[in-house]
Amino acid sequence: MQPIGQSVVGSHRSQPPRPEMPRLRSQRSESARPEPQRSDLQRQAEAHARAAEAAALAGDLETAAREILKGLDCERRAGSVGPQVLQLIKPRA
Repeated sequence: MQPIGQSVVGSHRSQPPRPEMPRLRSQRSESARPEPQRSDLQRQAEAHARAAEAAALAGDLETAAREILKGLDCERRAGSVGPQVLQLIKPRA
């Protein structure tokens, strides 16, 4: 309850403006860089695998591990290029 004599109107503090949220990938403009093709990503993954093998043979395990992770990321991204299955399924009426 409000104490007697204090106005209820205007007692709320004004909120500072919210900062603008970053835009999601799907909200970016069409002029943004194009998504790499599946074959490009697979080639990049193979290049990272070769670099990882060379680094491991040279004894640089940290670089080899980093290259393996980069290659796995390329493989993961290659798997998500193109239409998604859920977008192709029509909902039942």
